[in-house]
Amino acid sequence: MNPKHIDIVAFENIYAKDFYNLNIEWLKTFFYVEPFDEEVLSKPDIYIINKGGFIFFAKLNNTIVGTVALMPTKTKNVFELTKMAVPPKHRGYKIGQQLMQHCIDFAKNNNFKALMLYSNTKLENAIYIYKKYGFVEVPLEPNSPYIRSDIKMELKFL
Repeated sequence: MNPKHIDIVAFENIYAKDFYNLNIEWLKTFFYVEPFDEEVLSKPDIYIINKGGFIFFAKLNNTIVGTVALMPTKTKNVFELTKMAVPPKHRGYKIGQQLMQHCIDFAKNNNFKALMLYSNTKLENAIYIYKKYGFVEVPLEPNSPYIRSDIKMELKFL
């Protein structure tokens, strides 16, 4: 597979099931599905899009091969980069990095102050990508929205 043929497309309801399935797969593989995950993933239009967030998909021909979301936070113009997923058979082709670059470009073009994310240090490949793109570790608040998160990272824009 040549990753140059990947198109990044915005959320449409026809992709809602892809968003759910891609994220459930990695959550079940590495952790477990928290009630908050189930709720957000099954209703992305309500929990992300309608709240001013964005969801993007990596598309190869007519197949969705990755996804990522940007959710608004309580801080104006700071968005949480979340729900990034690429199915196992498409990993290793830099699809996650293309989604990451798209989010960074989107954030800069829309004058976001920063992107932040919650992750787990067990996800070494993801942490590597975040650092590669300039995210730095910041203190994790005690009431983090995800039980599984043990690291918080941020990328500030000028």
